[in-house]
Amino acid sequence: MTQDSKNLHFGPYTVETSSLSKELFPKAGITKQDLIQYSEDISGFMLPHLRARPLSFERYPDGVQSEGFFQKNTPDYVPDWIRTRQLQKEGGTVEHTLVDNKATLVYLANQACITIHTGLSRVCEPKHPVEMVIDLDPPNENFKPVQKVAGLLRDVLEEEFDLTCFAKFTGSRGLHVVVPLQGTESFETVRMFADDLTELLVKRHPDLVTTAQRKDKRGKRVFLDINRNAYGQTAVVPYAVRSKKNAPVACPVEWDEALAKGADPKQFTLKNIKKRLDQKGDVWSSIRRHAAILAPRRDTLHLHG
Repeated sequence: MTQDSKNLHFGPYTVETSSLSKELFPKAGITKQDLIQYSEDISGFMLPHLRARPLSFERYPDGVQSEGFFQKNTPDYVPDWIRTRQLQKEGGTVEHTLVDNKATLVYLANQACITIHTGLSRVCEPKHPVEMVIDLDPPNENFKPVQKVAGLLRDVLEEEFDLTCFAKFTGSRGLHVVVPLQGTESFETVRMFADDLTELLVKRHPDLVTTAQRKDKRGKRVFLDINRNAYGQTAVVPYAVRSKKNAPVACPVEWDEALAKGADPKQFTLKNIKKRLDQKGDVWSSIRRHAAILAPRRDTLHLHG
């Protein structure tokens, strides 16, 4: 081992790390060693959101200033102690990596997997999602319209449909509103509910929100994106680092934080997230206790227009 590489031991597993001084975020001075250390530190908070989920990764072997690539299929060279699960895709199969321990998370960091994305279902029931995600995408860098729409969406979900929902800063421009589900319904059922729900918001607030897929049709409105609610689609996992300036982190937040004046979806970063977690812990730690079933509520949607 050289000074720029070392073996890390996690119980029965050994992770060989290398090129530790390589700058993955050159402008922020963040190295591969920093990403590996972050993965170790964050594992207790991130692993509950990863276990039994099909994963994909954004990899940047030469750092985020260079072109990266999106990877779903597990390479042949991974250690044999890393668990995988084969799932169907159109025209074939994908061998997804599963992350259920700290060692695997650190191994991925050493492979310059900057951002982890997860499918919305578990591998045991791949066509039955355990969450519904609505991505609030602003027309520009102004986050205030997203906050306004998020508050409206939360009120509709909680007050009119008795659904507990959770907020997550994406580490990019927008915010995810997430409804945990029991995993007994199909993607089609969830997608139909999400479609009816967002159309209800558009009907009530046509100047503020839109479901138009084409950007040139959205104007200055917030786009209610429900496209992640489909088999094979993904969402950024809580506490994943994004491949952007200053290494922002996708962070679950409480609703008062999400709607606070001056809030920024990129305000939590690899460098400051530990302080937040020391103070608040994972504000999504109880998310599964609120898992719901949508079908009984779908008919109600048509009565609330």
